[in-house]
Amino acid sequence: MDRQEKRAFVAFLAEVFASTSIVIVTENKGLTVADVTELRRRIRATGSTYKVAKNRLVSRALEGTQFDGIAPLLKGPTALSWGADPAAMAKVLVEFAKTNENLVVLGGALGSQTLDASGVKALAELPSLDELRAKLVGMLNTPATRIAGAVQAPAGQLARVFGAYSKSEAA
Repeated sequence: MDRQEKRAFVAFLAEVFASTSIVIVTENKGLTVADVTELRRRIRATGSTYKVAKNRLVSRALEGTQFDGIAPLLKGPTALSWGADPAAMAKVLVEFAKTNENLVVLGGALGSQTLDASGVKALAELPSLDELRAKLVGMLNTPATRIAGAVQAPAGQLARVFGAYSKSEAA
């Protein structure tokens, strides 16, 4: 990379840090190209991004942002992940790290809150945004179902009474 490319990359990362709510740092020592490709595919499926970057350039982009607490994690071969759904992204990284010992989750930041590796794992255990939305819709839908059932129950009972009465009249 020449100086202009480095400046453009630092500006790109600074823009990312200004617009995202979470950044997770991983150590990717020993990952094969196939492993990284598979990890990127999984990360991309959550609407997130996985990027290997030079630590010095990332440190420059972090200056003055809410994520400057992750600067001490930037040692050795590291990669950054960021996205819109923190729980889904953390879940993918933690699950991939369980199956591939070459990926190590170092930590991250959720807003201005710095997370260690156990904090990222705890975040991964939370339900994703889509799961939370589905639960909320289910909770909102349940009372309507109960009301409809309660309204229909007396009508069903009346129909059974009329049916029994008509059978007794016919006999």
